[in-house]
Amino acid sequence: MKRPLLAVDVVILKSQGIVLIKRRNEPFKGYWALPGGFVEYGERVEDAAKREAYEETGLEIELKGLVGVYSNPNRDPRGHIISIAFLAVPKGGLLSPSTDASEVRVFNKLPKLIAFDHREIIKDALELARKKGIKYKVDPLL
Repeated sequence: MKRPLLAVDVVILKSQGIVLIKRRNEPFKGYWALPGGFVEYGERVEDAAKREAYEETGLEIELKGLVGVYSNPNRDPRGHIISIAFLAVPKGGLLSPSTDASEVRVFNKLPKLIAFDHREIIKDALELARKKGIKYKVDPLL
């Protein structure tokens, strides 16, 4: 029996903008994306979000809330992958790419090439950040 895989995505907001990584691998190689990845067996999704954020951006983060669960079976060309998305702010570390990221950058205006359904996740996260009073500079015109 086939079952969906579980992943996490993290919207990291800094006062200057949103942290995105440039994907090193397919799918969407060369596109900008949220830091994230697969949840390991026995791992809590919150811990997976912190691990993936650190591995891909060099930042230690504080989770500020659940953005949502994204379960469209067609959201990822590799198969049915459900993503649990979190809103976070940095609490330490140095911005530097590693593992699956060829580049990491803070954007105050979103680039055109955004991977997966991350534009939708970012839109939902910015709404959550507004409600929570988290300050950031990201052009809301997604």
